[in-house]
Amino acid sequence: MNLDYTIVFLVIWILLTFIWYHHYIRDIFLWKTKPHVFSWAIWCLLTLIAFVAQLSDNAWPWAWITWITAIISGFIFIVSIKRWEKDISKNDKLSFLWALLAIVIWYITDNALYSVLLITLVDALWFYPTFRKSYYRPFQETLSTYLLSGTKFIFSIIALTNYTLITYLYPLSLVIMNFVFVIMLLIRRKKLSK
Repeated sequence: MNLDYTIVFLVIWILLTFIWYHHYIRDIFLWKTKPHVFSWAIWCLLTLIAFVAQLSDNAWPWAWITWITAIISGFIFIVSIKRWEKDISKNDKLSFLWALLAIVIWYITDNALYSVLLITLVDALWFYPTFRKSYYRPFQETLSTYLLSGTKFIFSIIALTNYTLITYLYPLSLVIMNFVFVIMLLIRRKKLSK
């Protein structure tokens, strides 16, 4: 029996996705995690854009996994409206406006590579509100969520059947951003525990 390794990584990715979101959503309802509503709104939107761009470049199975992530991110956004972090700074609002501008630019250019480059940039910028909030309150985020998220995107890259900048740039950026966020949380938690 010859088992395709992409199917194995796909199954691992799906399991990690459900574990990741289960813990995060549970912690929201337990009031342990206070998501930044702006971040989750834009993550949902950007992930939907990534899904469309990846479909246009034949990025199976990653494209459908991106779609699942967008749907669950949308759910977290809706749940976080009632339980959101109310500390919205001027820079958070500016980040939101930049994200919307990038989406408009992508729509105007109608180019899959431009869209992936823009959503990768916007996603990196859009991590700022959550990063800023968590720098001052590092115990308000579920650390394992971001650790598992970075890990699952490694598996999603391995599971790609078509390697182009369009298909792997966005998940690669998510690996980097999630792991940088985890390192920052660990450092801040250690410092504040002293």
